[in-house]
Parts: sequence; structure tokens; C-alpha cells
Amino acid sequence: MCCACAAAAPQSVTGSSQCGRTLVLCGGEIITMSLLPKPQMRGLLAKRLRFHIVGAMITSLGCAVLYKYGVAEPRKRAYADFYKDYDSMKDFEAMREAGVFESVQPKNS
Repeated sequence: MCCACAAAAPQSVTGSSQCGRTLVLCGGEIITMSLLPKPQMRGLLAKRLRFHIVGAMITSLGCAVLYKYGVAEPRKRAYADFYKDYDSMKDFEAMREAGVFESVQPKNS
């Protein structure tokens, strides 16, 4: 900015139009600024809640589906595979021989 422009008014408002204000700078440049839109004063919370509740529901349903098919179903299959050929009496006898139980003596003694 030159010294002559600094002494004079650096910006002068020459007029306003429907889309905003027109500014004339000291170099003769014309700048048009648009007005800011008015903020929403009523119903803002309801509008934001509607948007965020829908997002929360979609996210929670997605997480539930991922958990069901990523954790619960493989766990069910693993338990089913384990108990398919599990012999509880054979396991009991192995623990009995190892001396795990105090109330049952091993067969060898």
C-alpha cells in the first residue's frame, strides 16, 4: 500500500447490491463480497439429531453384523467341532491318572 493510500481511506464502500457489497480499493480495484447466509435458528437440534441417529443406527447394525459373523459364528463352529468327538469319560480318566482330583484316587495306587 502506498503512502498516499495509507493517508486516505484505504477502503471505501461505493454501494451495495443484492448479492453483497462492492468495495473499491485505492488502486482502483473493485471487489464484490457476498453476504453470509443467515444461520438456522429453529429446529437445528432436531435436524442434527435426525442425521446423527440414522448414522448411529447404521453403524450399530454394521457392528452387530460384523460381530455375529466375525466372532460368534466361528466360535459356535469351534465349539461344535470340539464337542463332535469329545469323550468326557476319557478326559476324566486322564485327569484321574494325573492326580487332579482329591476325592478320586488314581487306579495305579
